[in-house]
Amino acid sequence: MAELRVPELGESIVEATVGTWLKNVGDSVTAGEAVVELETDKVNVEVMSEVDGVLSAVHHAAGATVAPGDVLGEVGNEAVAQASTSTEVSTPASAAQSVTEAAIAKTEAAQKQQPVPAAAPMNLTEQQAASSRNLPPRATPAVRRMASEHGVALSGVAGSGGQGRITPVDIVQQTGTVQSAPNPASKAAPAVPVQQEPSRNVATVTDRPEEHVRLSRRRLTIAKRLVEAQHTAAMLTTFNEIDMTAVMDVRKRRKDAFRDKHGVGLGFMSFFTKAVVGALKSQPALNAEIRGEEMIVKHYYDIGIAVATEAGLVVPVVRDADRKSFAEIEQEIASLAARARNNALSLEDLRGGTFTITNGGTFGSLLSTPILNPPQVGILGMHKIQERPVGVNGNIELRPMMYVALSYDHRIVDGAEAVRFLVRVKELLEDPEQLLLEG
Repeated sequence: MAELRVPELGESIVEATVGTWLKNVGDSVTAGEAVVELETDKVNVEVMSEVDGVLSAVHHAAGATVAPGDVLGEVGNEAVAQASTSTEVSTPASAAQSVTEAAIAKTEAAQKQQPVPAAAPMNLTEQQAASSRNLPPRATPAVRRMASEHGVALSGVAGSGGQGRITPVDIVQQTGTVQSAPNPASKAAPAVPVQQEPSRNVATVTDRPEEHVRLSRRRLTIAKRLVEAQHTAAMLTTFNEIDMTAVMDVRKRRKDAFRDKHGVGLGFMSFFTKAVVGALKSQPALNAEIRGEEMIVKHYYDIGIAVATEAGLVVPVVRDADRKSFAEIEQEIASLAARARNNALSLEDLRGGTFTITNGGTFGSLLSTPILNPPQVGILGMHKIQERPVGVNGNIELRPMMYVALSYDHRIVDGAEAVRFLVRVKELLEDPEQLLLEG
């Protein structure tokens, strides 16, 4: 018998949520095969079986919160799995069934030893039905919430799901005709593989439907960290605008040769990453963090690049960006973005970071105020490039302009430093040849 345990999840991650069981109890498992997926605030982690065998027990169902070292389930040989079929799932309902069967057996033994009273006792089937009435109805938290909202008593609902589990459809059918009498149940059947709790339940009883979606561990952590950032940092945002004519001209002239040589497109992110590094060198307080009563100024440049995925925003890190060429930055950003969207990032890809760049312009945002990514004290927001009339040497011309926003922690960064930082970014991008001098 081999245990499936929650692995060490990495820096600062102390718990996870059981996401999806990839195997059901009784399924064959081979060594090295993923059995269950865990959700953390940064990445999803697959837990592999170390041996060949059969998934014989599941101790934590989908949605449960677990910590490193917790036993998720067990993998044994097929004979052991079959012998333990009736006790393999550690759930309150199966435990209650075992207690009921034991009570029935005890009652039978007592009846054999005692004289028959005047009133005939219930037969075994009636005893089982009476005992089973004391069992809690089998339903997921979402179904219980749905029943409560519609005033349906679960004790009067006959579940149509596996093991008599009550489903949303059962609740819909009961709406308006709530039963007052409990529904008798037959003797508990052997436990079956764990039923995955649905993450989405849509109530269509009325003409005002609602959808209940369980938040992922990542989304919960994003919410928590962003609120903490606003509560703990003295966050302020300053703005500027950049004439992107020179950068766009370089990209137009060099993009084909760049792709042929390096196998990746020449995008805007490499220019902005290089410009940010140059500005951080001139304003080092924006490449720092607060620890207690100290300001830790970092003399290395690990730039986080925010990537939007279906599961939420993640910020993989381009390490030592000051030492990388334009091609190396573009290749690394493309690789990180692809892995982020395929949910294949490692914890190392997300660890640390000294400053973050986020690009809302890819979605059409013209202006926004980005929120700090603690413990960092600065984040640069890029936006949509839009032609606007600007004054150039006494003339009005249409130029491709981009608003940029710098959010910063005013506890250690003064307004003057923030403005100088943005001005330096603007200077470097409007004259991109200077970027070569920044190393």
